[in-house]
Amino acid sequence: MQQEITSQRFISNLTKNTVALILAGGRGVRLRDLTESNSKPAVPFGGKFRIIDFPLSNCINSGIRRIGVATQYKSHSLIQHIQRGWGFLRGEFNEFVEIWPAQQRVAENWYKGTADAIFQNLDIIRNIGAEYILILAGDQVYKMDYSQMLACHVRNQADMTVACINVPIEEASGFGVIEVDESDRVIDFKEKPNHPNPLPNEPNQAFASMGIYVFNPTFLYEQLFRDAYISKSEHDFGKNIIPEIIHKYRVFAHRFGDSCIATNNGVCYWRDVGTVDAYWEANIELTKVTPELNLYDHQWPIWTYQEQLPPAKFVFNNDNRRGLATDSLVSGGCIISGARINQSVLFSNVNVHSYCEIENSVLMPDVNVGRHVKLNRAIVDTGVSIPDKMEIGLNSDVDRKRFYVSEKGVTLVTKTMLDQLSSRV
Repeated sequence: MQQEITSQRFISNLTKNTVALILAGGRGVRLRDLTESNSKPAVPFGGKFRIIDFPLSNCINSGIRRIGVATQYKSHSLIQHIQRGWGFLRGEFNEFVEIWPAQQRVAENWYKGTADAIFQNLDIIRNIGAEYILILAGDQVYKMDYSQMLACHVRNQADMTVACINVPIEEASGFGVIEVDESDRVIDFKEKPNHPNPLPNEPNQAFASMGIYVFNPTFLYEQLFRDAYISKSEHDFGKNIIPEIIHKYRVFAHRFGDSCIATNNGVCYWRDVGTVDAYWEANIELTKVTPELNLYDHQWPIWTYQEQLPPAKFVFNNDNRRGLATDSLVSGGCIISGARINQSVLFSNVNVHSYCEIENSVLMPDVNVGRHVKLNRAIVDTGVSIPDKMEIGLNSDVDRKRFYVSEKGVTLVTKTMLDQLSSRV
Protein backbone atom coordinates (compact mmCIF):
# COMPACT_ATOMS: atom_id res chain seq x y z
CA MET A 1 0.00 0.00 0.00
CA GLN A 2 2.82 2.41 0.88
CA GLN A 3 4.50 1.86 -2.50
CA GLU A 4 1.19 2.31 -4.31
CA ILE A 5 0.41 5.61 -2.54
CA THR A 6 3.77 7.09 -3.44
CA SER A 7 3.69 5.91 -7.09
CA GLN A 8 3.43 8.62 -9.73
CA ARG A 9 0.38 7.00 -11.32
CA PHE A 10 -1.45 6.95 -8.00
CA ILE A 11 -0.54 10.59 -7.35
CA SER A 12 -1.82 11.56 -10.80
CA ASN A 13 -5.16 9.89 -10.10
CA LEU A 14 -5.39 11.72 -6.78
CA THR A 15 -4.92 15.15 -8.33
CA LYS A 16 -7.15 14.33 -11.29
CA ASN A 17 -9.98 13.45 -8.92
CA THR A 18 -9.54 16.52 -6.70
CA VAL A 19 -11.31 19.86 -6.89
CA ALA A 20 -9.57 22.90 -5.39
CA LEU A 21 -11.58 25.70 -3.80
CA ILE A 22 -9.70 28.98 -3.34
CA LEU A 23 -11.12 31.42 -0.80
CA ALA A 24 -10.37 34.80 -2.40
CA GLY A 25 -12.89 37.15 -0.85
CA GLY A 26 -10.60 38.60 1.82
CA ARG A 27 -10.80 42.30 2.61
CA GLY A 28 -7.15 42.49 3.68
CA VAL A 29 -7.62 45.39 6.09
CA ARG A 30 -4.04 45.11 7.44
CA LEU A 31 -2.75 46.11 4.00
CA ARG A 32 -4.41 49.45 4.60
CA ASP A 33 -5.02 51.48 1.44
CA LEU A 34 -3.51 48.83 -0.85
CA THR A 35 -6.89 47.10 -0.67
CA GLU A 36 -8.88 50.30 -1.08
CA SER A 37 -10.15 49.08 -4.47
CA ASN A 38 -8.91 45.45 -4.53
CA SER A 39 -9.33 42.32 -2.50
CA LYS A 40 -6.07 41.06 -0.99
CA PRO A 41 -5.63 38.17 -3.48
CA ALA A 42 -5.72 40.71 -6.35
CA VAL A 43 -2.86 42.84 -4.98
CA PRO A 44 0.16 42.85 -7.35
CA PHE A 45 3.29 41.03 -6.18
CA GLY A 46 6.81 40.39 -7.44
CA GLY A 47 6.94 42.77 -10.39
CA LYS A 48 4.31 41.17 -12.65
CA PHE A 49 2.13 38.74 -10.67
CA ARG A 50 -0.93 38.90 -8.40
CA ILE A 51 -1.02 37.11 -5.05
CA ILE A 52 -3.79 34.81 -6.35
CA ASP A 53 -1.39 33.51 -9.03
CA PHE A 54 0.58 31.51 -6.45
CA PRO A 55 -2.17 29.10 -5.25
CA LEU A 56 -3.52 28.90 -8.80
CA SER A 57 -0.06 28.01 -10.16
CA ASN A 58 0.45 25.47 -7.38
CA CYS A 59 -2.78 23.78 -8.45
CA ILE A 60 -1.80 23.62 -12.13
CA ASN A 61 1.75 22.47 -11.38
CA SER A 62 0.40 19.82 -8.97
CA GLY A 63 -1.92 18.44 -11.65
CA ILE A 64 -5.17 19.87 -10.23
CA ARG A 65 -7.19 21.37 -13.06
CA ARG A 66 -10.65 21.80 -11.52
CA ILE A 67 -10.62 24.99 -9.49
CA GLY A 68 -13.33 27.20 -8.04
CA VAL A 69 -12.44 30.70 -6.80
CA ALA A 70 -14.88 32.14 -4.23
CA THR A 71 -14.87 35.96 -4.42
CA GLN A 72 -16.66 38.66 -2.48
CA TYR A 73 -14.97 41.92 -1.46
CA LYS A 74 -14.22 44.39 -4.31
CA SER A 75 -13.64 41.56 -6.71
CA HIS A 76 -13.74 43.31 -10.10
CA SER A 77 -9.97 43.45 -10.73
CA LEU A 78 -9.56 39.89 -9.42
CA ILE A 79 -12.29 38.55 -11.70
CA GLN A 80 -10.83 40.46 -14.65
CA HIS A 81 -7.35 39.06 -13.96
CA ILE A 82 -8.60 35.44 -13.72
CA GLN A 83 -10.67 35.77 -16.90
CA ARG A 84 -7.71 37.17 -18.85
CA GLY A 85 -4.96 34.98 -17.48
CA TRP A 86 -6.56 31.68 -16.49
CA GLY A 87 -8.93 30.88 -19.33
CA PHE A 88 -6.59 28.43 -21.05
CA LEU A 89 -8.00 25.24 -19.47
CA ARG A 90 -10.15 22.99 -21.64
CA GLY A 91 -13.76 22.53 -20.62
CA GLU A 92 -14.20 19.50 -22.87
CA PHE A 93 -11.56 17.74 -20.70
CA ASN A 94 -13.46 18.73 -17.54
CA GLU A 95 -10.81 21.35 -16.69
CA PHE A 96 -11.76 24.80 -15.41
CA VAL A 97 -11.00 27.81 -13.27
CA GLU A 98 -14.43 29.11 -12.31
CA ILE A 99 -15.27 32.28 -10.39
CA TRP A 100 -17.87 31.82 -7.68
CA PRO A 101 -18.98 35.25 -6.38
CA ALA A 102 -21.21 35.45 -3.32
CA GLN A 103 -24.69 34.94 -4.80
CA GLN A 104 -26.89 34.36 -1.74
CA ARG A 105 -27.53 30.85 -3.04
CA VAL A 106 -28.56 29.51 0.38
CA ALA A 107 -29.84 32.54 2.30
CA GLU A 108 -30.05 36.31 1.96
CA ASN A 109 -26.57 37.02 3.21
CA TRP A 110 -23.01 37.16 1.86
CA TYR A 111 -20.26 34.77 2.92
CA LYS A 112 -20.17 34.90 6.72
CA GLY A 113 -16.93 32.95 7.15
CA THR A 114 -14.56 30.54 5.43
CA ALA A 115 -16.81 27.54 6.07
CA ASP A 116 -19.91 29.42 4.96
CA ALA A 117 -18.20 30.35 1.67
CA ILE A 118 -17.94 26.62 0.91
CA PHE A 119 -21.41 25.83 2.27
CA GLN A 120 -23.08 28.41 0.01
CA ASN A 121 -21.56 26.69 -3.04
CA LEU A 122 -22.29 23.09 -2.05
CA ASP A 123 -24.70 22.51 -4.93
CA ILE A 124 -21.96 23.43 -7.42
CA ILE A 125 -19.34 21.36 -5.60
CA ARG A 126 -21.54 18.26 -5.42
CA ASN A 127 -22.21 18.40 -9.15
CA ILE A 128 -18.47 18.27 -9.85
CA GLY A 129 -18.25 14.85 -8.19
CA ALA A 130 -14.71 15.05 -6.79
CA GLU A 131 -13.18 12.34 -4.59
CA TYR A 132 -11.21 14.89 -2.56
CA ILE A 133 -11.71 18.57 -1.83
CA LEU A 134 -8.71 20.85 -1.37
CA ILE A 135 -9.45 24.19 0.30
CA LEU A 136 -6.90 26.99 -0.12
CA ALA A 137 -6.40 30.57 1.01
CA GLY A 138 -6.03 32.97 -1.90
CA ASP A 139 -3.74 35.43 -0.13
CA GLN A 140 -0.45 33.62 0.59
CA VAL A 141 2.79 33.51 -1.40
CA TYR A 142 4.42 30.07 -1.54
CA LYS A 143 5.22 27.06 -3.73
CA MET A 144 3.70 23.73 -2.73
CA ASP A 145 3.04 20.39 -4.38
CA TYR A 146 -0.51 19.64 -3.24
CA SER A 147 -0.27 16.07 -4.55
CA GLN A 148 2.04 15.19 -1.65
CA MET A 149 -0.51 16.48 0.85
CA LEU A 150 -3.23 14.44 -0.86
CA ALA A 151 -1.07 11.33 -0.64
CA CYS A 152 -0.51 12.04 3.08
CA HIS A 153 -4.27 12.35 3.54
CA VAL A 154 -4.93 8.97 1.88
CA ARG A 155 -2.05 7.25 3.68
CA ASN A 156 -3.42 8.34 7.07
CA GLN A 157 -7.00 7.38 6.14
CA ALA A 158 -7.89 10.85 7.36
CA ASP A 159 -11.23 12.61 7.36
CA MET A 160 -9.44 15.94 7.20
CA THR A 161 -5.80 17.01 6.76
CA VAL A 162 -4.39 20.42 7.71
CA ALA A 163 -1.18 21.81 6.19
CA CYS A 164 1.08 23.18 8.94
CA ILE A 165 4.27 25.18 9.26
CA ASN A 166 6.59 26.26 12.07
CA VAL A 167 6.28 29.96 12.93
CA PRO A 168 8.11 32.12 15.50
CA ILE A 169 6.31 31.97 18.84
CA GLU A 170 5.93 35.77 18.92
CA GLU A 171 3.95 35.62 15.65
CA ALA A 172 1.88 32.53 16.46
CA SER A 173 -1.06 34.44 17.98
CA GLY A 174 -2.01 35.42 14.42
CA PHE A 175 -2.49 31.76 13.40
CA GLY A 176 -4.39 28.66 14.36
CA VAL A 177 -1.94 26.78 16.63
CA ILE A 178 -1.92 22.99 16.46
CA GLU A 179 -0.70 20.23 18.74
CA VAL A 180 -0.10 16.73 17.38
CA ASP A 181 0.84 13.29 18.69
CA GLU A 182 3.77 11.17 17.48
CA SER A 183 1.83 10.18 14.32
CA ASP A 184 0.94 13.84 13.51
CA ARG A 185 -2.69 13.28 14.41
CA VAL A 186 -4.15 16.58 15.65
CA ILE A 187 -4.96 16.48 19.37
CA ASP A 188 -5.51 20.19 20.05
CA PHE A 189 -6.25 23.32 18.05
CA LYS A 190 -6.59 26.95 19.17
CA GLU A 191 -7.45 29.72 16.74
CA LYS A 192 -5.25 32.81 17.27
CA PRO A 193 -4.53 32.19 20.98
CA ASN A 194 -3.18 35.01 23.14
CA HIS A 195 -0.62 32.65 24.64
CA PRO A 196 0.25 30.00 22.02
CA ASN A 197 1.89 26.78 23.13
CA PRO A 198 5.44 26.28 21.79
CA LEU A 199 6.72 23.11 20.17
CA PRO A 200 7.97 20.60 22.78
CA ASN A 201 11.59 20.69 21.61
CA GLU A 202 11.60 24.21 20.13
CA PRO A 203 10.45 26.79 22.69
CA ASN A 204 10.82 29.64 20.19
CA GLN A 205 8.53 28.01 17.59
CA ALA A 206 4.86 27.08 17.32
CA PHE A 207 3.10 24.68 14.93
CA ALA A 208 0.60 26.70 12.90
CA SER A 209 -2.15 25.98 10.39
CA MET A 210 -1.57 27.40 6.91
CA GLY A 211 -5.29 27.54 6.16
CA ILE A 212 -4.87 24.71 3.62
CA TYR A 213 -7.17 21.72 4.08
CA VAL A 214 -8.01 18.39 2.41
CA PHE A 215 -11.42 16.83 3.08
CA ASN A 216 -13.26 13.73 2.08
CA PRO A 217 -16.38 15.20 0.40
CA THR A 218 -19.09 13.41 2.39
CA PHE A 219 -17.39 14.27 5.66
CA LEU A 220 -17.05 17.92 4.64
CA TYR A 221 -20.72 18.17 3.64
CA GLU A 222 -21.81 16.70 6.99
CA GLN A 223 -19.71 19.17 8.97
CA LEU A 224 -20.83 22.17 6.95
CA PHE A 225 -24.51 21.30 7.35
CA ARG A 226 -24.04 20.76 11.09
CA ASP A 227 -22.25 24.09 11.48
CA ALA A 228 -24.68 26.04 9.28
CA TYR A 229 -27.53 25.59 11.75
CA ILE A 230 -25.59 26.62 14.87
CA SER A 231 -26.70 30.20 15.44
CA LYS A 232 -23.70 31.16 17.57
CA SER A 233 -21.16 29.83 15.09
CA GLU A 234 -18.99 32.21 13.07
CA HIS A 235 -18.99 29.55 10.32
CA ASP A 236 -15.22 29.51 10.12
CA PHE A 237 -12.92 26.50 9.69
CA GLY A 238 -10.40 27.66 12.27
CA LYS A 239 -12.83 28.98 14.86
CA ASN A 240 -15.59 26.39 14.59
CA ILE A 241 -15.10 23.38 12.31
CA ILE A 242 -11.63 22.15 13.33
CA PRO A 243 -12.03 22.53 17.13
CA GLU A 244 -15.29 20.60 16.94
CA ILE A 245 -14.00 17.60 14.99
CA ILE A 246 -10.45 16.92 16.22
CA HIS A 247 -11.53 14.75 19.17
CA LYS A 248 -14.15 12.81 17.22
CA TYR A 249 -12.62 12.14 13.82
CA ARG A 250 -9.32 11.43 12.11
CA VAL A 251 -7.71 14.84 11.61
CA PHE A 252 -4.03 14.89 10.68
CA ALA A 253 -1.37 17.54 10.16
CA HIS A 254 0.71 17.65 6.99
CA ARG A 255 4.10 19.32 7.39
CA PHE A 256 4.84 21.96 4.76
CA GLY A 257 8.43 20.75 4.50
CA ASP A 258 7.15 17.46 3.04
CA SER A 259 5.55 19.13 0.02
CA CYS A 260 7.15 22.54 -0.45
CA ILE A 261 9.06 23.32 -3.63
CA ALA A 262 12.36 24.16 -1.98
CA THR A 263 15.02 26.50 -3.35
CA ASN A 264 18.49 25.26 -4.32
CA ASN A 265 19.67 25.69 -0.73
CA GLY A 266 16.72 23.70 0.63
CA VAL A 267 14.64 26.63 1.93
CA CYS A 268 10.85 26.25 2.02
CA TYR A 269 9.38 29.65 1.16
CA TRP A 270 6.03 30.77 2.58
CA ARG A 271 4.91 34.32 3.31
CA ASP A 272 1.72 35.80 4.66
CA VAL A 273 2.02 39.26 3.09
CA GLY A 274 -0.93 40.57 5.07
CA THR A 275 0.61 43.77 6.44
CA VAL A 276 2.27 46.74 4.73
CA ASP A 277 5.62 45.83 6.30
CA ALA A 278 5.39 42.14 5.35
CA TYR A 279 4.34 43.04 1.81
CA TRP A 280 7.23 45.49 1.37
CA GLU A 281 9.77 43.06 2.85
CA ALA A 282 8.65 40.16 0.63
CA ASN A 283 8.93 42.26 -2.52
CA ILE A 284 12.27 43.85 -1.64
CA GLU A 285 13.65 40.42 -0.72
CA LEU A 286 13.25 39.46 -4.40
CA THR A 287 15.97 41.96 -5.35
CA LYS A 288 18.66 39.88 -3.62
CA VAL A 289 21.16 38.01 -5.78
CA THR A 290 19.66 34.69 -4.63
CA PRO A 291 16.25 35.31 -3.03
CA GLU A 292 14.43 32.55 -1.16
CA LEU A 293 11.55 32.72 -3.65
CA ASN A 294 12.79 31.68 -7.09
CA LEU A 295 10.67 33.33 -9.78
CA TYR A 296 12.99 31.98 -12.48
CA ASP A 297 12.24 28.33 -11.76
CA HIS A 298 11.25 26.56 -15.00
CA GLN A 299 10.33 23.37 -13.14
CA TRP A 300 7.64 25.06 -11.00
CA PRO A 301 6.71 28.28 -12.82
CA ILE A 302 4.30 30.92 -11.58
CA TRP A 303 1.69 31.57 -14.26
CA THR A 304 -0.09 34.87 -14.71
CA TYR A 305 -1.81 37.13 -17.22
CA GLN A 306 0.86 38.28 -19.69
CA GLU A 307 0.09 41.79 -20.89
CA GLN A 308 1.72 42.59 -24.24
CA LEU A 309 4.28 45.30 -23.45
CA PRO A 310 7.51 46.59 -25.00
CA PRO A 311 10.83 45.85 -23.24
CA ALA A 312 12.02 47.95 -20.33
CA LYS A 313 14.09 50.92 -21.53
CA PHE A 314 16.98 52.82 -19.89
CA VAL A 315 18.00 56.11 -21.49
CA PHE A 316 20.69 58.84 -21.04
CA ASN A 317 24.27 58.18 -20.08
CA ASN A 318 25.64 61.49 -18.84
CA ASP A 319 27.56 61.93 -15.59
CA ASN A 320 24.61 63.58 -13.80
CA ARG A 321 21.80 61.99 -15.81
CA ARG A 322 22.13 58.26 -16.29
CA GLY A 323 19.32 55.74 -16.57
CA LEU A 324 20.29 52.68 -14.54
CA ALA A 325 18.96 50.08 -12.13
CA THR A 326 20.99 47.91 -9.74
CA ASP A 327 19.79 44.94 -7.67
CA SER A 328 16.26 45.60 -8.91
CA LEU A 329 13.35 44.00 -10.77
CA VAL A 330 12.18 46.11 -13.72
CA SER A 331 9.16 44.87 -15.69
CA GLY A 332 8.02 45.35 -19.27
CA GLY A 333 6.87 48.76 -20.43
CA CYS A 334 9.06 50.63 -17.92
CA ILE A 335 11.13 53.66 -18.99
CA ILE A 336 13.98 54.75 -16.74
CA SER A 337 14.93 58.15 -18.11
CA GLY A 338 18.13 59.47 -16.56
CA ALA A 339 17.23 58.17 -13.09
CA ARG A 340 18.94 55.88 -10.60
CA ILE A 341 17.09 52.84 -9.22
CA ASN A 342 18.53 50.61 -6.49
CA GLN A 343 17.10 47.60 -4.62
CA SER A 344 13.59 48.28 -5.86
CA VAL A 345 10.75 46.50 -7.66
CA LEU A 346 9.11 48.24 -10.60
CA PHE A 347 5.91 46.70 -11.95
CA SER A 348 4.71 47.14 -15.54
CA ASN A 349 4.52 50.53 -17.27
CA VAL A 350 6.39 52.55 -14.66
CA ASN A 351 7.87 55.79 -15.99
CA VAL A 352 10.69 57.37 -13.95
CA HIS A 353 11.87 60.76 -15.16
CA SER A 354 15.31 62.36 -14.97
CA TYR A 355 17.36 63.03 -11.84
CA CYS A 356 15.25 60.75 -9.63
CA GLU A 357 16.76 58.58 -6.89
CA ILE A 358 14.73 55.53 -5.91
CA GLU A 359 15.93 53.18 -3.14
CA ASN A 360 14.29 50.19 -1.47
CA SER A 361 10.89 50.94 -2.97
CA VAL A 362 8.02 49.11 -4.64
CA LEU A 363 6.34 50.90 -7.56
CA MET A 364 3.05 49.36 -8.71
CA PRO A 365 1.84 49.26 -12.33
CA ASP A 366 1.34 52.52 -14.26
CA VAL A 367 3.19 54.74 -11.78
CA ASN A 368 4.66 57.99 -13.11
CA VAL A 369 7.51 59.60 -11.16
CA GLY A 370 8.29 63.24 -11.93
CA ARG A 371 11.75 64.81 -12.13
CA HIS A 372 14.07 65.20 -9.13
CA VAL A 373 11.92 62.87 -6.98
CA LYS A 374 13.54 60.94 -4.12
CA LEU A 375 11.96 57.75 -2.78
CA ASN A 376 13.22 55.48 0.00
CA ARG A 377 11.41 52.57 1.71
CA ALA A 378 8.18 53.42 -0.08
CA ILE A 379 5.27 51.59 -1.72
CA VAL A 380 3.62 53.59 -4.50
CA ASP A 381 0.16 52.29 -5.43
CA THR A 382 -1.12 51.60 -8.95
CA GLY A 383 -1.56 54.61 -11.23
CA VAL A 384 -0.04 57.20 -8.90
CA SER A 385 1.72 60.24 -10.43
CA ILE A 386 4.32 61.70 -8.08
CA PRO A 387 4.94 65.44 -8.67
CA ASP A 388 8.38 66.85 -9.48
CA LYS A 389 10.82 67.30 -6.57
CA MET A 390 8.72 65.41 -4.02
CA GLU A 391 10.69 63.52 -1.36
CA ILE A 392 9.12 60.46 0.25
CA GLY A 393 10.67 58.20 2.86
CA LEU A 394 13.39 60.61 3.93
CA ASN A 395 11.55 62.22 6.85
CA SER A 396 8.95 60.06 8.62
CA ASP A 397 7.50 62.99 10.59
CA VAL A 398 6.74 64.85 7.37
CA ASP A 399 5.43 61.69 5.69
CA ARG A 400 2.98 60.92 8.50
CA LYS A 401 1.21 64.21 7.80
CA ARG A 402 0.78 63.28 4.13
CA PHE A 403 0.73 59.50 3.77
CA TYR A 404 0.55 56.26 5.78
CA VAL A 405 3.77 55.22 7.55
CA SER A 406 3.97 51.67 8.89
CA GLU A 407 5.37 50.50 12.21
CA LYS A 408 8.72 49.75 10.55
CA GLY A 409 8.85 53.03 8.65
CA VAL A 410 7.57 52.05 5.21
CA THR A 411 5.64 54.86 3.53
CA LEU A 412 2.54 53.95 1.50
CA VAL A 413 1.42 56.42 -1.19
CA THR A 414 -1.95 56.19 -2.98
CA LYS A 415 -3.90 58.35 -5.42
CA THR A 416 -6.38 59.32 -2.72
CA MET A 417 -3.61 60.51 -0.41
CA LEU A 418 -2.03 62.65 -3.13
CA ASP A 419 -5.43 64.06 -4.14
CA GLN A 420 -6.11 65.06 -0.53
CA LEU A 421 -2.65 66.59 -0.31
CA SER A 422 -3.28 68.63 -3.47
CA SER A 423 -6.63 69.88 -2.15
CA ARG A 424 -4.92 71.28 0.96
CA VAL A 425 -2.35 73.24 -1.03
